This record gives sequence, structure tokens and C-alpha cells, in this order.
Amino acid sequence: MTPDHINPLQWHQALGIARQSCARFFRDGGRPADALLAFGLPADAVPAADWSKAVEAIAEVLCTKPVSRAA
Repeated sequence: MTPDHINPLQWHQALGIARQSCARFFRDGGRPADALLAFGLPADAVPAADWSKAVEAIAEVLCTKPVSRAA
């Protein structure tokens, strides 16, 4: 389900990228926590064995607006 504050097209693309990334971690014997750490999320953000929640959390990170940095 697409969150209300995210463009549906952007959400669909982000889910695809997140699924592909998680599939690589899974193929290499990783855990959902490893995938979350790679995207800068805390490892305890989702339950230990829940790949679907990890995919959604990563997709949300991909859809967030970049933070502007002061020079």
C-alpha cells in the first residue's frame, strides 16, 4: 500500500529497488538487519526475520527528500 505522502510512481520504483537490494542480501546469506544498515537505518527498525517490512522501510528511505546542507 502506498503511503499518502509519497507519489505512487515514486513508491513503486522505490519498492522495486528495495526488493532488488534485499534479494542480493538474502542471496548472500544476509539478514534484514544487514540490508537496513546498508541504507542507514537502525538494525532494530523491523523484526529480525521480516524481509517485507525491511523492503518497505528501505523504500521509505529512498522516497524521503534529501536534507539540504549548509555550506
